[in-house]
Amino acid sequence: MGPHPAVAAIRLAVRRVLHDILNDHQTSRVHPGPQPPGAQPDRTAERPPSPLVLVACSGGADSMALASALAFEAPKLGIRAGGVTVDHGLQPGSDLRADEVALRLRGLGLDPVESVAVTVGREGGPEAAARDARYAALDAAAERHGAAAVLLGHTRDDQAETVLLGLARGSGIRSLSGMAAVSGAGGRYRRPFLQLDRQTARKACMVQSLPVWDDPHNADPAYTRSRLRHEGLPALEKALGKGVVEALARTAQLSRDDADALDAWARQAEASVRDAAGLLECAKLYALPPAVRRRILRRAAIEAGAPAGALFARHIEEVDRLITGWRGQGAINLPGRVVAQRQGGRLVIRQG
Repeated sequence: MGPHPAVAAIRLAVRRVLHDILNDHQTSRVHPGPQPPGAQPDRTAERPPSPLVLVACSGGADSMALASALAFEAPKLGIRAGGVTVDHGLQPGSDLRADEVALRLRGLGLDPVESVAVTVGREGGPEAAARDARYAALDAAAERHGAAAVLLGHTRDDQAETVLLGLARGSGIRSLSGMAAVSGAGGRYRRPFLQLDRQTARKACMVQSLPVWDDPHNADPAYTRSRLRHEGLPALEKALGKGVVEALARTAQLSRDDADALDAWARQAEASVRDAAGLLECAKLYALPPAVRRRILRRAAIEAGAPAGALFARHIEEVDRLITGWRGQGAINLPGRVVAQRQGGRLVIRQG
């Protein structure tokens, strides 16, 4: 008799991602990248016999289900499996809880395992600040251990929430594309569960008798995502019927495909709208479709020093009016002390 359907589903999702990681690892070893002229391959250096994959685990149902599936599937593929839990220090006893999660990960057979304490700042609000601190810690852990990838337990429900949050911001199609299955430097972060619902992960933990910790912040109405999870999505399902989560997750994938295509178009078109000195020519920008033109403008603003996280759609729309609605208006101030202004038929974006 095979495993419970929920356990089988999470293991299959993890197995597919591990196969991808293994293929990437083998390809990188066959093609190790450029070497200095005259350099000889170092045949004496010790190399890990197989890639290391870490799981980021909070102790909640999603990440515990992911950790258990990684511990089961990785040895069968010759992959080393470890875990990292991050202590955000936002609740009393969080350090003890993190140590307990690390102990559970070791109990699953994961190695190396570590608990990392972080200091959460205030920039961007509590949720964004905690996320930034967490990813910084995971990046550092991956570098320390030489990990090929870090698995994250985001589910289809998380994806639906992310799409709705992006819709509320009104930041365009990229915000609607949600979380990518592969992201981070070199494709470090992998999300195997984006096609699985939260209930499947919880059921997998229950049938395997895996203890889970429910973060009280996830039910705290002070947090936007919590209100969306417990009030917003249930209200949508009540009004529109079941299937809202699946539809939002499907929208994320379709939006990501469209956004990727438009980004590629913008990269190709950018060279054609710059003059010999590298300045953007307004007439040539005007001839481009708005979606492509605004991507070029956003890219130029970021290259000039505007922080990507602080650059919103309204900023780009103001700069775009220098192209499409020119009436002699003055310079546009952007985040990061970047200034955009029209001069002699050229768009100049630079530090102010």
